[in-house]
Amino acid sequence: MTELAPFRLEPKFVERIWGSSDLHPWFDMHASSTPIGEVWLTGDECRVETGELSGKTLGAVFAQHSRAMLGTGAPTWAAGMSPLLLKVIFAKEKLSVQVHPDDLLAQKYGQPRGKTECWYALEAESGAEVATGLRPGTTLEDVQRGVEDGTLEDRLTILPVSKDDMIFVDAGTVHAIWPGSILLETQQNSDITYRLYDYGRPRELHVAKALEAIRLQTEAGKVEPVELLGRTILVERTYFCVEIIKVSKTRTGVSMAGNYEMALGPQAGFAYLFAAAGQGRISPLQEGAFEPFEMPARGLVAIPAVTPLWQIEDEGDLELIRITPRWPENQPEAAE
Repeated sequence: MTELAPFRLEPKFVERIWGSSDLHPWFDMHASSTPIGEVWLTGDECRVETGELSGKTLGAVFAQHSRAMLGTGAPTWAAGMSPLLLKVIFAKEKLSVQVHPDDLLAQKYGQPRGKTECWYALEAESGAEVATGLRPGTTLEDVQRGVEDGTLEDRLTILPVSKDDMIFVDAGTVHAIWPGSILLETQQNSDITYRLYDYGRPRELHVAKALEAIRLQTEAGKVEPVELLGRTILVERTYFCVEIIKVSKTRTGVSMAGNYEMALGPQAGFAYLFAAAGQGRISPLQEGAFEPFEMPARGLVAIPAVTPLWQIEDEGDLELIRITPRWPENQPEAAE
């Protein structure tokens, strides 16, 4: 397979009525009219900013260079698709109370995949909260009554949110994001949302599909970090693994720390690197393999599975997060 150099992606700013008009200091962006609620770091329409693929959309890169991007460890049914969508969420108002379908239900309604996700709190104010799941004993009839009489919030499990918390939200979980935190969201590459309750906003609800998608008990909730040599696993589930990488001076594509290898070789798969804070620099170990480039704060870099050996240099207080796909054992078959 032809090697592809690492590359940086340009974010896409997505308007949401519950979002913020000013994303500083996280991003250099003021909203001109409708607030911005989501910054898509890896959307299919995000464009490559560096290297020979510059100007191409991420979706086109995966379509044209699927094996080089994903490597031989990816299942054949995943070919041609970007596996993960990464976002930064800026909520100034409450989002809708909602649920996402699993793969089987999404396919029943003509979509390729469902949506399991997780939230990592980049920042959180005192009193910040999210809702993850239904209170024990809640039935689907209770949920429907809560939608009808406006009391659905009373049936939700509420979690306080602090900086550096990791919250897992599997498909089928009734959930909501509320103001007070800035979240890095890692999810399946899907934007399917079934809204149950939207606080009076003039947006479509999807109550029937939501009731079909809901699982009364899920695995959602806070995940305790696992400390390993050179990295901290924030969450590892089917679909994704999110880790904090400890960078000291220069970390190279061939350096080892216990059983951990920073760079991903041809058999290991594909990764995204996100600079939660600080800045770094990506460069090849072999001179001329590709042009070095900067990784600014909140920058997102894609590391293809088949890539020249590379290194990352900490150019000032770099806080590095690595996100990699985890494939389900079998491709789900569409529901009847």
